[in-house]
Amino acid sequence: MTVMTTIEDLRAQFHRRVPRMFTDYVESGSWTEQTLHANTGDFADIRLRQRVAVDMSDRKLATTMAGREVTMPVALAPVGLTGMIHPDGEIAAARAAEAFGVPYTLSTMSICSIEDVAAHTAKPFWFQLYVMKDEAFVADILRRAREAGCDTLVLTLDLQMLGQRHRDIKNGLSAPPKLTLPVMLDLATKWRWGMGMLGTKRRGFGNIVGHAKGVSDTTSLMSWTAEQFDLQLEWAKVARLKEQWGGKLILKGILDVEDARMAAKVGADAIIVSNHGGRQLDGALSGIRMLRPIVEAVGDSVEVHMDSGIRSGQDALKAVALGARGVWLGRAYAYGLGAMGEAGVSKALEIIRKEFDTTMALCGERDMHDLGLHNLILPEGFTAPPGAPEAR
Repeated sequence: MTVMTTIEDLRAQFHRRVPRMFTDYVESGSWTEQTLHANTGDFADIRLRQRVAVDMSDRKLATTMAGREVTMPVALAPVGLTGMIHPDGEIAAARAAEAFGVPYTLSTMSICSIEDVAAHTAKPFWFQLYVMKDEAFVADILRRAREAGCDTLVLTLDLQMLGQRHRDIKNGLSAPPKLTLPVMLDLATKWRWGMGMLGTKRRGFGNIVGHAKGVSDTTSLMSWTAEQFDLQLEWAKVARLKEQWGGKLILKGILDVEDARMAAKVGADAIIVSNHGGRQLDGALSGIRMLRPIVEAVGDSVEVHMDSGIRSGQDALKAVALGARGVWLGRAYAYGLGAMGEAGVSKALEIIRKEFDTTMALCGERDMHDLGLHNLILPEGFTAPPGAPEAR
């Protein structure tokens, strides 16, 4: 059996065990995938400053994210179709996050419903919303999230329309998968996944089917979804949704300093510097390049988090040193889920924590709150893209 010591180890196992339709869904970016690759490649351009002969004992990774106490500065990001990566995948990921002491965020486009996850966890999880034109559906799903005990809403702002992901179109992505000849040939080699799926009743979009008007099965869901993303979402509506929700609000998909200032102005509790993992605007700058200018722009007016490209504890540390209060894992935990279910998500979190902790010590720091630009060696101009204020 392969010893899993890196996120890449989990990724390899994920590809061996999960059907291609769903591995491609996780791995793909939009159009040429330029931004997808920049998200990870730009982290490699940041080097770390090694320090020696310092006290490395009693290290502390615990902090808070949007007021939630966390054992390390990490949250699990909303990932759609997680229940197609592994049977009851959202439940498995939520349980692993809860046991580890980090937040789990359920996607609107999850397979397991809000109620399913609440029934299998003991602590509040976070809920992510895509804003739909159907205001009755939005009001109802917010009510369901509140009744399930969700205490924080993550509002995604960068998906008013879908960026084209070529692999998803070519694969005919659907949940459950349509049994075409190529799909059946692939499934024949993924028997472990197939047996697991036969053992669960959760194979559709649990938050939508049976809840949205006119959506009774996956066939009607596809046409409903294609028409429902709200093209008219703007800041006034964001403010109304904050009032309608009544709890903590995190705004996801911020990649511009002006948008960051607007997010602070509408009263967000936190923002996530993110380009949707390279799945929306191809050609946009990476999250890690835009992080520092946004931190500089908003100051203490709103808490800043970051996602897009985190594949190691060193990546997470670099983001924190550039000013993020915490980072969000998407693909990194999805690989673990596909590889080993709940245990794989736990393993992904363990890998991130060990890498973060060891790297922090070798940089001469004992507390994650002490990390800063002094721990990094940055290429000239790295944190000052065109149109952004110079990083100090």
